[in-house]
Amino acid sequence: MRVVRLFLSVSISFLLSVTLAAQQTATSSPQALQLFQRSLSALAGGQTLSDVTLSGAARRIAGSDDDTGTAVLKALAAGAGRTDLSLPSGQRSEIQNLSATAPAGSWSGPDGVAHAMSFHNLLTEPTWFFPAFAISRRLSTTGYVAIYIGHETRNGQAVEHISVSQTPPFKDPPLGPSFAHLTQVDFFLDSTTLLPVAVTFNIHPDDNAMLDIPVEIRFSDYRPVNGPYIPFHIQKYLNNGLCLDFLADSVNLNTGLTSTAFTVEVGL
Repeated sequence: MRVVRLFLSVSISFLLSVTLAAQQTATSSPQALQLFQRSLSALAGGQTLSDVTLSGAARRIAGSDDDTGTAVLKALAAGAGRTDLSLPSGQRSEIQNLSATAPAGSWSGPDGVAHAMSFHNLLTEPTWFFPAFAISRRLSTTGYVAIYIGHETRNGQAVEHISVSQTPPFKDPPLGPSFAHLTQVDFFLDSTTLLPVAVTFNIHPDDNAMLDIPVEIRFSDYRPVNGPYIPFHIQKYLNNGLCLDFLADSVNLNTGLTSTAFTVEVGL
């Protein structure tokens, strides 16, 4: 029977509880916070969003594999995301949940066996495909430090670049990457609309948190859906190569999704 790995949950819970009351050693820049607030206002359209479900066509590229099928992407504002792909090669799923007592994540391929994600790959953004939640959590949760990097050009668009990381809830190890580096997510907001056009972060091999593998998420084709503006075209690049191309054909907001849809269970 599949069960959450107890030792993983206990160890992560301990790490996160060591010094959660520690004071921040860095402060967000006022310009970064103002841009984030304006971006969230543009994204949410005056609505309070709690959950989202995006359904549509998906193309997955991994090496010589190039599959086209359908996908369902689900997210909670509290910090949980799930992607389910239905492809000719089989079903593929990925779950990340930061809203539980301890961060947890898993992935599964066509064989249906769920594998636990390493802790250092759970520190960036579980709702990477829905920027409204990614920004709102960084505005409403303590411990995030947002810095305005400046005005740039990204993929041919004029953007405002904001970099966000977390202050460590425990002392960084003497060797290895810092907690701030592992949690860093960079946002690129359209200079005119302030709608996000890209988000970047790093993932790492399960056994090597020091090796960065760049990830870039690109958003386009924003459309209003009962007020909020939703990106209907989402592309995910891994190590500078396109690995997922998603085109939404339906969007459902505030349907009452609960954390049970993001339960992480892995085989021992």
